[in-house]
Amino acid sequence: MNTNKLRVAAYCRVSTDKDDQTNSLLSQRRYFADYISHHEGWALSDVYYDEGISGTQTKKRAGFNAMIDEAMHGGIDLILTKEVCRFARNTVDTLSYTRKLKDRGIGVVFTIDNIDTRDADGELRLTIMASIAQEESRKTSERVKWGQKRRMEQGVVFGRDMLGYTVRNGILSVNEEEVPLIRAIFHKYTNEGKGTHVIARELLEEGMRPMRVKRWSNTVILRILRNEKYVGDLCQKKTYTPNYLTHAKKYNRGNEEMVYLKNHHEPIIDRELWDRTQAELLRRSPSEEMKSKHSNRYWCSGKLYCGLCGCRYISRTKKLKNGTTYKAWRCFAGARNGAAKISPDGEQVGCDNGSVNEKALLTCMHYCICQLQTNQKELKREIMQEINEIKGIHGKKPDTKRIKEKIEALAAKKRKAIDLMLDGLITKADLQEQTAWYDEQLAELNEALDATGKQDKLNAAQIHEYERYLSALDEIMTFDESNVSLYREILDRMIIFHDKTVEVWLKCVPFGMKLSIASHGKNDDYHTDVLSMEIIEKA
Repeated sequence: MNTNKLRVAAYCRVSTDKDDQTNSLLSQRRYFADYISHHEGWALSDVYYDEGISGTQTKKRAGFNAMIDEAMHGGIDLILTKEVCRFARNTVDTLSYTRKLKDRGIGVVFTIDNIDTRDADGELRLTIMASIAQEESRKTSERVKWGQKRRMEQGVVFGRDMLGYTVRNGILSVNEEEVPLIRAIFHKYTNEGKGTHVIARELLEEGMRPMRVKRWSNTVILRILRNEKYVGDLCQKKTYTPNYLTHAKKYNRGNEEMVYLKNHHEPIIDRELWDRTQAELLRRSPSEEMKSKHSNRYWCSGKLYCGLCGCRYISRTKKLKNGTTYKAWRCFAGARNGAAKISPDGEQVGCDNGSVNEKALLTCMHYCICQLQTNQKELKREIMQEINEIKGIHGKKPDTKRIKEKIEALAAKKRKAIDLMLDGLITKADLQEQTAWYDEQLAELNEALDATGKQDKLNAAQIHEYERYLSALDEIMTFDESNVSLYREILDRMIIFHDKTVEVWLKCVPFGMKLSIASHGKNDDYHTDVLSMEIIEKA
């Protein structure tokens, strides 16, 4: 290439289909080559393109960003593109990038719109055309949303497979294998009065773990209990896109009208059980006042759960005659409705789980920390061994830089093949065959690069987690039983059971401890002994 000529790059967006992409790219390359040939002193530098990506944002447009980066580093003197809407449909992006390029002495020519940013009135005309392109995007977005809503109203399902159902061509079908699991969850919660944490634990113990559930938790159980699809109803537009330029989704909290269709498909549970479940969910939920009052007041606020019904424990305090304060914690369901019973409405209310003294909880925490202190050296040795194994196994990783160099070299050869075809040195069939081979090699290299990156991140995350355990163990050694600030930091949750057992889960260790306790005394003379401890593996 003659270095005295203006280095001109072209940008386009092409179809995601490989054949269409090849034909479109060749066609546009011929178009830009012909356009450049009519301008003395111009030489085609490269054609940058993106595959079927929206022009409303530039974040994910690799070709566009590569072109801008090359221009900023002095490798391009002029950029060609057919229309403003091909460059960007976002007015702000269009003006921002063209101004940035202009500051570097690089112009952008929109051939069909007949706009050259180097002209005196180029920016004015560009602003008008960019605004028109952005408005067209807005209208297109509105048309798509309108069409989707009409299809939703007709019963077409927008979504993916879920536990109990499969979605094919907009139709929900029952997955018979998972039906017993859904019914068991509703039965355990509503008919047996069990809490979501208890249900999640029982499902784990029973080994009931479908492919679509990575790990049972109270959050997963709650989602199932609140999902209207299981009673045969369909609610859509639970999320919405407030900005057509960013495409970011948000939860629809009354911002847009939802589409709710009753008796839309075959239900898994009956309407009567569904209604009772929703009432039970509402009954067990603490009021906003209660949540606010007890959310951060004490070291274990929001971290104590009932092993019978799954409700949170709340604080109860009273002044004693000697002037001291007596603290205890009680299940919210029991505090609100007393012992478990059937209400006049036929619903089960209350909870039989007893209260637990604050001193008993502190004793449990102190016991757990003592166990960690006792086994600190052994834990450190095991953790360091894990870290060394990770570093040793993955110490010899593929050369990322070399993989990237191979990718760049193949991409250059691929572009060279297109030039050879345009120059008549090879046929179109030869080009397609050669391009297919290049694509296959590039796919393998990109897959290797991606796998290396993922493995590096995974290893780093594992090592970081283990090092965090080590740091936490060292920190624990500097505290005594009166430091509740430590308890607040390291306690993940406690589950209190009716049989005088307490499950303690700490953030700093990869396992839980199940303590069997015996409590003695009353009020300020209260004390607790830990009778036994069982290690519980994290699921």
